[in-house]
Amino acid sequence: MELAPKRTGLTPGLTPWRYVVPVSPLRERRHRVRRWIRVIGRGLAVVLWTFVSVPVQGVLNAVPGRGGRVWFARIYWRNFCRLIGLKVRVLGASARGNGRRVVYVSNHSSWLDIPVLGGTLEACFIAKAEVGAWPLVRTIARLGRTIFVSRRKSRTGVENAAIRERLAAGDDLILFPEGTTSDGARVMPFRSSFFALAEAEDPPILQPVSVVYDRLDGLPAMRSTRPLFAWYGDMEIGPHFWRLAQHHGLRASVVLHAPVDPLAWPDRKLLARALWQVVAEGAASLRQNRPAAPLPAPERPPASGNLTGSASDLPNSGGKPEVAPQPLLRSIAASQGTPHSPPFPAGSSLAGDAA
Repeated sequence: MELAPKRTGLTPGLTPWRYVVPVSPLRERRHRVRRWIRVIGRGLAVVLWTFVSVPVQGVLNAVPGRGGRVWFARIYWRNFCRLIGLKVRVLGASARGNGRRVVYVSNHSSWLDIPVLGGTLEACFIAKAEVGAWPLVRTIARLGRTIFVSRRKSRTGVENAAIRERLAAGDDLILFPEGTTSDGARVMPFRSSFFALAEAEDPPILQPVSVVYDRLDGLPAMRSTRPLFAWYGDMEIGPHFWRLAQHHGLRASVVLHAPVDPLAWPDRKLLARALWQVVAEGAASLRQNRPAAPLPAPERPPASGNLTGSASDLPNSGGKPEVAPQPLLRSIAASQGTPHSPPFPAGSSLAGDAA
């Protein structure tokens, strides 16, 4: 028997050496077998639960009224998270019940965002059209009454009309305005084209949401382990699930920030930037294991829409820039020469993880 660092089962190059314990080859094989059994057990449980749930959701979709179908979809995703060993912590409250429909605006780093938010919020997803072509996933998405968007200019009018129709029917929606998934280390800029719905005569309330996977094997997730949760690029969902399901003590934290009324914003680009600012700051706090709490609504811009200030006016704490007040955003972007990029340097707390 020899002293050897015990691995946590992550992919090569991303595995932290958490602690050192005496490990024999036999014990290591037993650990590996237990991890495989855990993956197979969780996978079979998810398949069986989905097999039972699909016909139930299909019947509820055919029955008049939306209460049952929305309620059961939330139950499905909530149990899905439990079956794969993912605990969900929610900070803040939904803006539902104020007399207007709600569109939840969230960052997006993994397919796990779907069960996490689906089990937390009574809402339907707005997803890219490619999802509608994935085997099995498309069936679940359609039963959940997902709205598919192609982002092609020729389809913009039809897709916006479908979104407005769904809102008018009484549904709340979940939107991922980054347009794709990221590596989980930062929140990418929001695309203003996704906020065309805010220009309607009676637009929905927009509620920013930050989602971060902050626990792995019961310990705080770090920069080296966060890619285990992230699903982006050309990753396949099968191998990703296999790597993730080997672990225990998984946790996702969801922060529901103060809602924003789009009627107070004269420009959807300014609105997209302000929502990004709130979501990015909330996600940065979670990634850095700082105390997290819902953030207040961003400051409304002046009526003229002209923002003033300079980059040197940014508050400073510990040598790192903090979140810029809303009136400074345009001037900061102009000073960087990149009006469509985040108004924070690469080393700031909102640009990435400091862990």
